[in-house]
Amino acid sequence: MHRRTFVVFACAVLAMPLVPLCVPAAAQDRPPMRVILPVSAGSGVDTITRALSNSLSKALGQSVVVENQPGAGGVSGTAAIVKSRPDGNVIGLISNNHVINPSVYSKMPFDSIEDITPIMVVGTTPLMLIVNPKVPAKNVKELIAFLKAKPGAYNYASSGNGTIIHLAGAMFVDEAGVDVKHVPYKGVGPMVIDMISGQVELGVVALPAAQGHLKNGTLRAIGVGGKTRTPAAAEIPTIAEQGLPNYDAEGWIAVIGPAKLPEAEVRRIHAAFVAALADPDVKENMAKQGNVINPTSPEEAGRFFRSELAKYAKLVKKAGIKLD
Repeated sequence: MHRRTFVVFACAVLAMPLVPLCVPAAAQDRPPMRVILPVSAGSGVDTITRALSNSLSKALGQSVVVENQPGAGGVSGTAAIVKSRPDGNVIGLISNNHVINPSVYSKMPFDSIEDITPIMVVGTTPLMLIVNPKVPAKNVKELIAFLKAKPGAYNYASSGNGTIIHLAGAMFVDEAGVDVKHVPYKGVGPMVIDMISGQVELGVVALPAAQGHLKNGTLRAIGVGGKTRTPAAAEIPTIAEQGLPNYDAEGWIAVIGPAKLPEAEVRRIHAAFVAALADPDVKENMAKQGNVINPTSPEEAGRFFRSELAKYAKLVKKAGIKLD
């Protein structure tokens, strides 16, 4: 085999999911960067991360390995980030769950603020209220009527107790005044599978995780969770504009490292994400997914986490969610 042919073949193999991406020889100066996702495969965070991983590897000059470590609403995976060495070779991409968990769990294995290093809030991702196509409802009004016809007979799914997906579903149940049972799953992937099969009737999912299923008709969108429609699915109205004006649920994604990550490493990783997110192909992909990309500074990310922590503490208390 010619040397050139072998190199091309090697790069193709290394570019497969869950293994280091092919990068220039100079990148061998550092070990692969582990990007830990405390969520299951197929979730919104997972979809977003994999869309930018190649560009991130190029910007870092370092190969990247994406690892899904779901469990306990993100606590398990985040614990792995927190326990890692602060050398810039392990980071994590997190969602709202990171600042919700301290209010949900009576005991946490780490401090969600003090035991991490904020690097960036990447942006927001739309949440969608979706149903199994067998549910005879195409909008919020019809869905509420359907659910009220048989109180307690139907279920709404979530990616786990106390997650943003759970809170968003509970918020709909509360605002709509319906009696629907909550069924928690261990991640978005298993949740979506059971929604497609009809084991559960409805739930809230990030648009990137639901998009393919909405297009092929295996799931149906009822409404967008945020205050405004998303350009990626402009035909779908918000839940708020369909008669529940107080409904407002939106996801976000952020980059963190373990505590005491050196300032130089924070800036290096931050700059790499800014460059990766500016890549035309990544920008196009993010727009198609409906994500609003607005990278913050590390300092802004830290302030954002604290404000979100206080915000969700109130929502969790209202929902009455508490886990051991």
